[in-house]
Amino acid sequence: MSRRWIQNPNRCADEYLDGIEDFIAFARAHNPGATRIRCPCRRCNNTLWETIENVQFHLVRNGMIETYSTWTYHGEQLDIGSSSRATGVENVEPIVDPNEQVMDILNDAFPFASTSSTQEGEDDVPTSMGSADFEEYEKLLQTANKELYPGCEKFSVLTAIVELMHGK
Repeated sequence: MSRRWIQNPNRCADEYLDGIEDFIAFARAHNPGATRIRCPCRRCNNTLWETIENVQFHLVRNGMIETYSTWTYHGEQLDIGSSSRATGVENVEPIVDPNEQVMDILNDAFPFASTSSTQEGEDDVPTSMGSADFEEYEKLLQTANKELYPGCEKFSVLTAIVELMHGK
């Protein structure tokens, strides 16, 4: 499969658009069931995980990284004979639940709200918390559990904020 299309400056050309289709088909074949893959556009630079549809849009809008001719982040194996060192392929989608992220953030912000133990087998003893801190923690906890809008079960107000910050 030719990768000449990556260097094509005309991102509306049939060659470029067909190349994107080939790339998306390759990524889907090597990451079955994945809903998000690394985005190889010039802006994301294979560091952000996006939906496959967003990756396709980014590649048209921003173009693909011109040096990304061996798609290692999307399942292509390196030719070990031509490389002095072998690298592992990272093609597993991270399973990140936005609700878990919010709870981790709350636990980081209010470590005294969670329980702690010093020795294995010892009962968990909650640490002391001031009333103002407790009220702030309660407020954030309610916001973390509040639906973004009526009927929205996937996102709470805080998970929506976390997702927006990831996009930024």
